[in-house]
Amino acid sequence: MKFIRWFLGRIILLIDFVTTPKGVKRDPKLQAQIDEKAASLSLYQFHACPFCVKVRRAMKRNSLNIELRDAKVDGIHRQELLEQGGKVKVPCLRIDQGDKVTWLYESNDIIAFLEKEVASNAA
Repeated sequence: MKFIRWFLGRIILLIDFVTTPKGVKRDPKLQAQIDEKAASLSLYQFHACPFCVKVRRAMKRNSLNIELRDAKVDGIHRQELLEQGGKVKVPCLRIDQGDKVTWLYESNDIIAFLEKEVASNAA
């Protein structure tokens, strides 16, 4: 079973590499505003997880520079996800709003948040 997961993960990564979407070209000032908003976000993910790939592709399409934290390889990020997010489930978007931190699970919810709150409302 472990081999099958590993093999399928490699196929997912290969398809992702071959079909990587192009990012949006924006005015440098607008992109800087978006990068500033994205600086408060972190995506906890597993590299070969299909739902994580889906979120990373949406980030690429929208030219969002969000810190990626691998919760499978890095024990510190895994522990942080468990203790602060409540469960080791990926993808998970950490939204730091200064005095409040929100943990958003589910790939479709993360993509909707990114497209609505970060990519479209930069001005």
